[in-house]
Amino acid sequence: MEVWKAIVVGIVQGLSEFLPISSSGHITLTQFLLGMREVGVEPEEDITFELVLHLGTFLSVVIYFRRKLWDLFLCLFNKEGVEDRRMIVLLLIATLPATAAYFLFKDFFEGAYNNPVMVSGLLIVTGVVLLLPKLFRAKETEFGMRQALWMGVAQAFAILPGISRSGSTITGGMMSGARSGAAAEFSFLMFLPAIGGGALLKAKDVMGVAQGENAMAYGAGFFAAFLSGLAAVYLVLAMIKKGRFQSFAYYCFVVGVAGMIYFSTTS
Repeated sequence: MEVWKAIVVGIVQGLSEFLPISSSGHITLTQFLLGMREVGVEPEEDITFELVLHLGTFLSVVIYFRRKLWDLFLCLFNKEGVEDRRMIVLLLIATLPATAAYFLFKDFFEGAYNNPVMVSGLLIVTGVVLLLPKLFRAKETEFGMRQALWMGVAQAFAILPGISRSGSTITGGMMSGARSGAAAEFSFLMFLPAIGGGALLKAKDVMGVAQGENAMAYGAGFFAAFLSGLAAVYLVLAMIKKGRFQSFAYYCFVVGVAGMIYFSTTS
C-alpha cells in the first residue's frame, strides 16, 4: 500500500467517523476512487487496515474524554459514582444490538462494502435520517435505558457502509428524548466498546501489521485518522451547540447522488 493513499484514507476516516456522514461509506468510496478496491473483487488490503484506522479514531475519543473515562474507571473501585456506574451499564446495553447484528448478518454487512452504488444510496438514507429530529422528536427527558436502546439499535444499522454511526445514534437519542449534547457524548462513548471489541477479535492480525511490509503505510493512516478524528469531535460538538447538526444531511444527499451516478456509469 502506498503511504500517501493510507494518509488520504486515514484523514477521510477521522473526519467522517464523527461527522455524521458515514466513515465506512466514505472510506469505501475513497478506496474505489483511489483504485484500492474494484467492483466484484476482494480488496488486496483486508479489513485489518480499516480496523487500524478505527483504532486511530479510538485514541482521539480517549484523548477528548480522558477525564470522563477516568471517572468511569474509578467508580468501579469506590462506593461513590453511582451515575458513572449507571453510564457503564447503559453503554454495555447499547453495544448489544450491534454485536448481535454483526454476528448474525456478518456476510451481508461485509458484502455491502463491495457495492459502491449501494453505499452511495445509503448515504442518501443517512441524509434522510439526519433530518428526522426536525419532524419527530420526543419531549426531552433524563438520559436513560430508552435512549440507550434506541441508540444501540441505530448503531446496529450503521454497520452498513453509508449509514453514519454518529449520525444515526445521535438522531436516535434525540428522537427518544435525549438532549442533543447528551446524545452526542453518549454516541462517542459508544464507539469505544464497539471498536475495542473488534480490536480484540482481530488482535493477532493487528499485531502482525507492525511486522509486515505495509507497516509504515498503516502507521501513517493511524496517525492521520487520530489527528483528523480529534478535530472532528470538537467540530461536531460545536455544531450541535449551534443547532446546525442537520446541515450535514444536504452534504450526504449531494455525495450520495453523485456517487450513484458515477459508479453506475463506470462499473
